[in-house]
Amino acid sequence: MRPGAGKVNKPFGVYGVNVENGKILVIRKNRGPYQNRFDLPGGSLEEGEALTKALHREIAEETGLSVLSANQIGTSDFLLPSHWQEFDWIHHIAVFYEISTGGDLVAPEIFEGQDSEGVVWMALEDLTIENASPLVCKACKWIQTGIFESEREEYLGWRVKENE
Repeated sequence: MRPGAGKVNKPFGVYGVNVENGKILVIRKNRGPYQNRFDLPGGSLEEGEALTKALHREIAEETGLSVLSANQIGTSDFLLPSHWQEFDWIHHIAVFYEISTGGDLVAPEIFEGQDSEGVVWMALEDLTIENASPLVCKACKWIQTGIFESEREEYLGWRVKENE
């Protein structure tokens, strides 16, 4: 099957890139295509919700932190094979924001649909495509080079990591 053919899930979300002292804020995913990997805090919009409102809500739900400032970096998309529900592909569309935060890290709120099982600051050099989502890898590249490439990235050999 050619890339993107068949049933395609098209999640759209907003994600925060927060860097302090050479470390980036990431969450541990417990389900979905990025299960058992580090991902950026953020997620989908609720019905009628503005992008920045969703960003503030998602960051608070997943980290306990308050967003103090948010500047849009860019938008990108990712295509990967899906083994989730009835879909053949995931075409993930993501809006990236550089954020600063205040407050204390806390465990994520527990509710139906929560896919974060914790939050942690990680050194950039400790994050790779083997342990992180494509979003984290794109954010790390932006942090290191100052260049945000918006072209779609395809991960045709993508595999969901099983529990270790």
